[in-house]
Amino acid sequence: MPPDSHSPSRPKKTAVPPPDGWQPDPSAPLPLQGQILEYMLERIGGGAWPAGMRLPSQRELSRRLRVDRSTVAAALGLLAERGLIETNRGGGTRVAAGPSAGGWNDYVEEGTHYPNLPAVQAINRLEFDRRLIRLGTGELHPDLLPDALLRRMLAELAQSPRLPLSYEEPLGAPALREAVSAELSASGIQADADSVLITSGALQGLQLIALGLLPRGSTLLLEKPSYLYSIHAFQSAGIKFSGLPLDEDGLSIRHLQAEAARHPGAALYTIPSFHNPTGAVMSAGRRRELMALASRFRLPVLEDGAYQELWLDAPPPPPLMALDTEGRVLHLGTLSKTVSPGLRIGWIAGPKPVISRLADIKMQTDYGASSLSQLLAARWLNSSAHGEHLAGLRSALRSRRDHALALLDRHFASIADWSVPAGGFYIWLRFHQPLSALRLFDAALEAGVLLHPGQLYDRGDSSRIRLSFAYASGAELEQGLAALAATAKRLLTES
Repeated sequence: MPPDSHSPSRPKKTAVPPPDGWQPDPSAPLPLQGQILEYMLERIGGGAWPAGMRLPSQRELSRRLRVDRSTVAAALGLLAERGLIETNRGGGTRVAAGPSAGGWNDYVEEGTHYPNLPAVQAINRLEFDRRLIRLGTGELHPDLLPDALLRRMLAELAQSPRLPLSYEEPLGAPALREAVSAELSASGIQADADSVLITSGALQGLQLIALGLLPRGSTLLLEKPSYLYSIHAFQSAGIKFSGLPLDEDGLSIRHLQAEAARHPGAALYTIPSFHNPTGAVMSAGRRRELMALASRFRLPVLEDGAYQELWLDAPPPPPLMALDTEGRVLHLGTLSKTVSPGLRIGWIAGPKPVISRLADIKMQTDYGASSLSQLLAARWLNSSAHGEHLAGLRSALRSRRDHALALLDRHFASIADWSVPAGGFYIWLRFHQPLSALRLFDAALEAGVLLHPGQLYDRGDSSRIRLSFAYASGAELEQGLAALAATAKRLLTES
């Protein structure tokens, strides 16, 4: 297997107790140590923390529970005396096996779908901790979402004689598919309503394609780094990855040609406009070269257009599907990055037989995206609100990007370099010296900053992080980047 391939071997089990928001009450008669002990006894005895489940570190528990570390250590010591937890030689504390073991707990990780990477699980949990500054989050801050406009549209819908409370057609609501078709046409993609499948976000589109189109054991070519390395939709379906480097024009055609020849029957996944995580834009010439090579090697192409509307300096070249004359491209789109992640509305456009196949799989999984969300999304796209909102959003993101770049110049010039994105959400930062991703992640958390380490997008990369200017406010960017720079400089000095 080539060095940049990613084997779909199952990740090591690293489950940790899910947080439930509980914290001890300092004003209660029972001491904090006793409250924590009772809480843990209830979680273990009730089966919420099954045998073999790894507990967070004492430092992490003390942070979550907002108590002194010695208080946590005392409670854990009492649990150990009762034989309910055990410490492994290699470190780490787990719930001990006991009479309550067995049942569904034994099947927690035996399904075909891999668990998230431990760092992804931690990020998904910590993004709801309001004490942290989120410097990696791939979504818009609530202040940038069109709250007032959507509330007005919802009020108008509430006055309709009948709300859509039934299931929609397998492909999705006709009105929304017509609206998406028109939206795609504006970018040069010709796809009628019957060539569009509405999904519950773009991520579901990836899952449907992994389940329904690619044979187990096949190879998916993709940029390296890539967002796709941070999720397990394809690996869980038994599909191998082969990473391709990027140059100044985007995905390397030379490497793509070599890997396409090495892996007959492979498919390609690419984010040509404002790539996640690097922010790169594939040039118009490179897009034409890619499509010519796809034709030569009969290479199916999966184009992720999640960020293509979020240009900040100039619109990107036409999408790959706009250049497709042979039905080789499936195009993914979403409203999550521009309008609302909570709507859960995305789409796949492509050849009708392929779209019909994916629609059948979707009906077997969730029987269609929310009818109410589809109706609201159709009204949104059919109004002038979408274009007006995008214009204001681009202006706001441009200001945030420029503010973030100025702060990086101030705090990071001596220890790192970074990309200057022309759109999207992300700045791809590289430290001049390698840093342990785990140490930086933990140290940044202690400083009140939540990061996305580069290793999420390229397993072998220990010198990069993905920064987002879309979520943190201006004040949070100033505070968070200053704290992160100080933390990184301390770690670099220590190493």
